[in-house]
Amino acid sequence: MENSTNHRNFTSTVRQDSTLLADIVPFLVALNIFLSITACLGNALILIALRKVSSVHPPTKLFFQCLAITDLCVGFIVHPLLVLFFMSTVPKVFNCVKDAVIATSLILCSTSILTSTAISVDRLLALLLGLRYRHAVTVNRVRVVLTCFWLTGVLAVLLYFFVSLLISMSLAVVLAFLSIVVSIFSYTKIFLKLNLKLSQSHAHQGQPNRGGIPLNIARYKKMVSSIAWVQLALVVCYLPYIVVRLFK
Repeated sequence: MENSTNHRNFTSTVRQDSTLLADIVPFLVALNIFLSITACLGNALILIALRKVSSVHPPTKLFFQCLAITDLCVGFIVHPLLVLFFMSTVPKVFNCVKDAVIATSLILCSTSILTSTAISVDRLLALLLGLRYRHAVTVNRVRVVLTCFWLTGVLAVLLYFFVSLLISMSLAVVLAFLSIVVSIFSYTKIFLKLNLKLSQSHAHQGQPNRGGIPLNIARYKKMVSSIAWVQLALVVCYLPYIVVRLFK
């Protein structure tokens, strides 16, 4: 009698979960279609704008272009795959789409997070190095760094297919956590340095400038703030998953 009751309870729970999932799927499909369209259009416009901008240092522009390309690929590849994933009913198709979603997400999301972190470090170096920055941070060096980012994502995919999903996801979570720490340190250092420069500027107001090319502190602070908000949005998106993986 007890076994029969447990079986009925289990069957009832499965049916309730199936009904709930069936109700959520249309919302998830519509949400991913919307995100796909906005990601593709938004990042395409960003790439067009970056091509026309000449005031941004080429290595920095390369970082922004890479970030826009990864987000564009997320909208063009990952979100459509997720739509297919939620609508799949054939087991073989479902499993293939699931592997494709995980693989593309690992590559693109890892590259996106690492690139956004590199942008924060790039802005810190621009502030600390001054005129030496253009000699230290070059296009070729940035290309090498970005190539390493893409290869890191590929490594995570290889670990997923040939080792285990746990190790692959653990690598991604560790990289994301370290990226957050580095970004927080970089932006904190930047704002402390800018506030110091502002106080020194007010203290020496009216004296002739002997530092060569003047630094537009207000404009630089506004640009860094915009970049920080973009990275904060990425952190908000990824942080719940990172916390779950760390304390699972």
